[in-house]
Amino acid sequence: MIRNISVGIDIGTTTTRVVVSEFSKNEKTPKIIATGQTETKGLRHGYIVNFDEAVKSIKNAVAQAENISGIKIRRAFVSIGGVTLSSEISHGSAIISKADNEVTTLDVKKAIKESEDNLNIGNKKIIHTFPISYKLDEKEVLGHPEGLRGIKLEVKTLFITCLSQHLEDLLGAVADAGVEPIEAIASPIASAEVALTDKQKMVGCAIVNIGSETVSIATFENGLPISLHIFSIGSSDITNDIALGLKIPLEEAEKLKIGPLFGSHSKKKLDEIIEARLSDIFELIENHLKKIKRNGLLPAGIIFTGGGSASSAPMLEKLSKGVLGLPSRVGGSEIFANTKTKVRDSAWFVALGLCMSGQNSSNNEPHSSLQGFVKDIKGNIKSMFKQLLP
Repeated sequence: MIRNISVGIDIGTTTTRVVVSEFSKNEKTPKIIATGQTETKGLRHGYIVNFDEAVKSIKNAVAQAENISGIKIRRAFVSIGGVTLSSEISHGSAIISKADNEVTTLDVKKAIKESEDNLNIGNKKIIHTFPISYKLDEKEVLGHPEGLRGIKLEVKTLFITCLSQHLEDLLGAVADAGVEPIEAIASPIASAEVALTDKQKMVGCAIVNIGSETVSIATFENGLPISLHIFSIGSSDITNDIALGLKIPLEEAEKLKIGPLFGSHSKKKLDEIIEARLSDIFELIENHLKKIKRNGLLPAGIIFTGGGSASSAPMLEKLSKGVLGLPSRVGGSEIFANTKTKVRDSAWFVALGLCMSGQNSSNNEPHSSLQGFVKDIKGNIKSMFKQLLP
């Protein structure tokens, strides 16, 4: 019997995680077969600064998952994050081609293609394409436009992009580690597959991932992402503040941040330090929501994920509600509510979401623009190795 196996590799700045999952027939929830986890080396703010170290990190995490599952990992979905990940809005239009003025899939594709052509992204590469609204003869279309009749179709499209060099380095490192990258998926989009419900995405919400060196925010409405942004700040900044404020080594500061208070340190002083840095993060989030005109207007609120969120959950939720004026909570997942698997920890949501995004990719064909780019990467890698041969 052919097994439906899906593998996700999440290469974070501090930790690389691998999830091997199996989907049974007609089941949306995967069975977790194995996980692998190792310290990431060679990354800074989500992009590779030391290629060989990054390859070793991926190899180690993959080897762990292979040993536990007994499965040789040959292909995987890969997360892409980092400070160059961002979103762009563009508009396009198309004149309906059929004589009876019925909108076809071809018309929709032409309008989306024009919105892509109207982008000016320089050295960036499009990772995902999300058509988020349509107009037909200047009237808003509710749902998809195919089958309606009109003369001119307009589309508003969200493009998620990343610096081409960073994307190429990441996919090259995965390939060098012996795994074929099937597709790169933006980390916040993958995490949302696990942390958010369809209802939350429909009414409006934002998922905020607090990582070691970056904070990402992806805002959803009407079931689709309408914005994605990365901030160059993270939980390691809280650790640095604690070390400076209490005049202690970084290792001790990290323990104070994630665990119970020990020694002669003042809890009040510690809370003040953490609160000050979290307030900086919330100010950035509030400014971003104002920019996209969604501040105070997300009924499903803010859902926090990532390794940096659970360590200060009570303070995080309280401060967020006060500063942002929105419902706030640290994300969990109903998917594994009745299990004890460690992937219930939100730090694993990206890797697990990669497996689920990959499983659903056949239903999301217009949302990904990367297959050709991945093929180009594979070709470049093969060419490089041929040049090294005698």
